[in-house]
Amino acid sequence: MTFERDAKTLETPWPFTGREDELELVRGSLAAGRHGIVVTGPAGCGKTRLVTEAVRGTDCARAAGTPETRHIPFAAFAHLLPESVTLHRAVHLLSGVRLLLVDDAHLLDDASAALVHQLAVHGRTRLIVVATDGTPVPGAVSRLWTGELLPRLALERLPREEAAQLLTGLDALTVNRLHGLSQGDLRLLRELLGAVRERGPLTRVPGADEWAWRGTVPMTATVRERTAHLLDRARPEEREMLDRLAFAEPLPLHLDDLDVTVLEHLEAEGLVRVDDLPHALGSARPADTPVSVRLAHPLHGPVLRAAAGRLRARRLARTPRECGPALEAEAAALTRRIAEADVRELPTPVGEWLVAEGAPVPAGYAAVRARFARLRGDLREAAAWARAGLRGAAGDRACHTELALAAAQSGDVTNGHGALVARPHGGGAATWRAAARGHLDAALAAVTEEPYDAVRLGAPDRAAGRLTGVFATHADALTRADGAALDRAAEELEARGFLLFAAEAHAQAARAHRDPRAARTSRTRAVALARRCQGARTPALSGLVLGELTARQRQIVTLAAAGLSNRQIAERLTLSVRTVGNHLYSAYARLGAGDRGDLPWLVDLPATQPA
Repeated sequence: MTFERDAKTLETPWPFTGREDELELVRGSLAAGRHGIVVTGPAGCGKTRLVTEAVRGTDCARAAGTPETRHIPFAAFAHLLPESVTLHRAVHLLSGVRLLLVDDAHLLDDASAALVHQLAVHGRTRLIVVATDGTPVPGAVSRLWTGELLPRLALERLPREEAAQLLTGLDALTVNRLHGLSQGDLRLLRELLGAVRERGPLTRVPGADEWAWRGTVPMTATVRERTAHLLDRARPEEREMLDRLAFAEPLPLHLDDLDVTVLEHLEAEGLVRVDDLPHALGSARPADTPVSVRLAHPLHGPVLRAAAGRLRARRLARTPRECGPALEAEAAALTRRIAEADVRELPTPVGEWLVAEGAPVPAGYAAVRARFARLRGDLREAAAWARAGLRGAAGDRACHTELALAAAQSGDVTNGHGALVARPHGGGAATWRAAARGHLDAALAAVTEEPYDAVRLGAPDRAAGRLTGVFATHADALTRADGAALDRAAEELEARGFLLFAAEAHAQAARAHRDPRAARTSRTRAVALARRCQGARTPALSGLVLGELTARQRQIVTLAAAGLSNRQIAERLTLSVRTVGNHLYSAYARLGAGDRGDLPWLVDLPATQPA
């Protein structure tokens, strides 16, 4: 995704990104001796995009089911078979096809479904069969995996970390919002992105080469189609109830304040969720507190609010000031979690609602959100929250510190703020600023307030006697250079939500292990966690992921990191320029790199142009 001078000229190619492990699994199912694979998952999770990438460059025949032809025999294979054909003849004719991709198999007519099943039984044709979860599937198709004819890959919706790879150029809070509204549905994600581009407004983030989206959800034709079941309710009392819930967000309404009969109908249709669990902020609810009610899908509230008339909105709308106590409760819950060394994801709807609405975010709250995100390894999100706090309180020291830390641990000592990040702000900012510049001795000398920083920088002796819990365990394992103990510490850190710290501990374990196989396992785990901490560039991770590439990819990436152009690499290795480009594209996906500028850090080489 590229941004020109005007956000309206935003270009949005949709490259295949993420899903590397799933892609390799599908490709592996087509290897010699394999009969294929079934790929299932919810609508919009990228099943078709995945298998299309997997068969790219192969001689592949394609067929697809459609709703309109479900009752026409062999309709899906009409382009591959004669006009009149028996099942036996169809199997014979298609047995010569080496690779067959069958998309939307849940929509196949019975004859086509039986044909696919028989092809799987005969085993001469490699099959990739794609079906959508949550819809009726012909028995002949479901028996492909229940009868163990083909292995099944069940895809989930695209995770936020992988969606972020598609939404480069947008600030982390916008990425989170788009992913939350779409729930990882790629089709809806793209529709929302296109609508935001056209109707926005997209505004440039001060001090960063990013754009932010705040305000109402654009009511496009596709968004309206997706929510027609909400907007076109036949019963006025149901629409009124939905609007009440929509305008109550981000706070839930109590069941005692609502018409239970209407709610029962809405709950039966899956439109509302009745919360009878502990309060979302983590505190136990008193026994006499009534359960609360929310809209079931994050997109529904914004759409209902956008579609409401001005008078209805004025009657029902909640103001940011009314959310003050709940916002304070969220900040307190986050602070308590940090003190308990538990930064697992925590629902924080009030702060996210304020950001989405474009309302001011108190600096104190923003600093806590930034710290929580940074400890989780979400450095871009941490920077975005810090900037949100600084918009209303330009001199807030805590927000400046969090912004400096997020920038430095991303390998950026300026991050567009120059002097702001260059000035030490306490809280470890000076340590990580020096580390980002490669001055580890200076970084360690600056460790004062955060002794665990010394462990992350590889000098656990500097933190002796100053740590407790899992952090002390990590320090002890590193002191003893015990690879297995470091891996165990990493697992506990991950379980507590400290993904970046866990990645660093696994990386340290990879260097400590004497057994090459154990080292490879630790490195693989570190890479997987580091990918989830997009943008993190700390000394422990430096050069970590190069070992995950193929030999040819390592060769090309190393030359690219040293400054050679694609053409220069091609000439040196006697390859085509296109082949070099393809290898780099694959390497970027594996390394989590955005472009050539990321490579010197990843392969631990100086970013200098060769003579």
